[in-house]
Amino acid sequence: MKKNYALILGASSGFGKAVSLALAKDGVNIIGVHLDRSSTMPDVEKLIEDIQACGVEARFYNVNAADAGKRKMIIEETIEHFKNSPDSEIKVMMHSLAFGTLKPFIADDPLQEINQKNMEMTLDVMANSFIYWTQDIVRNKLMKTGGKIYCMTSSGARKQIESYGAISAAKACLESYSRQLSMELATKGIAVNALMAGVTYTPALRKIPGTEKIIDNALQRNHHGRLTQTSDVADFILDNYKNNSSWFTGNVVNLDGGESVVEL
Repeated sequence: MKKNYALILGASSGFGKAVSLALAKDGVNIIGVHLDRSSTMPDVEKLIEDIQACGVEARFYNVNAADAGKRKMIIEETIEHFKNSPDSEIKVMMHSLAFGTLKPFIADDPLQEINQKNMEMTLDVMANSFIYWTQDIVRNKLMKTGGKIYCMTSSGARKQIESYGAISAAKACLESYSRQLSMELATKGIAVNALMAGVTYTPALRKIPGTEKIIDNALQRNHHGRLTQTSDVADFILDNYKNNSSWFTGNVVNLDGGESVVEL
């Protein structure tokens, strides 16, 4: 039997955490990349324990996923680890990195405006890193036919809210990157899709200005009368990753309970 692994970028909270746990319960080993301070490490350690309690491996790295040197180290360690188990492969890669600058493009005080460093950091972490990780796992043949690659986008890729400009741009890039990758990886039998969750009460959401207004608006538009939950995304991936077909690819998949089709 093949030994399946999932590479989860942003594994310690939000969507990454939910997907890690769901896949672990289904027998998938987890390679988790996250960036946490000492204050949140007890939560990460509990997550690792929960994953291991499912009888699978939990190989976690507390590093900056956008750091090329750290990425190289993780890829090399994964290659070496797989040598001891030739049937091992990365069945799922999920990009769920939420670390960007929340500043306006224009402000009365220029010091409060987004600058070049802020913009480049946001795009590099939240979008460009998706390409670099995909290149490495494909180049090193860590993912084979039937592999699934997902990135997390949002309605912010095409709608604007206060101070969200850089992250909005990153989400739009992610969607474009996923389409391009779906085209280039089709011949390898690897599917690539962007997942657009509805408004979800995650640590990333709580950092956005006007959070309560965003939540109230979503609750009014959602057919189910509730916010999207991280488990809604995990359930979709749990169903989708087992299908070895790469025909379902190049999509922006709305996982929002119909929230995006209603205008107030």
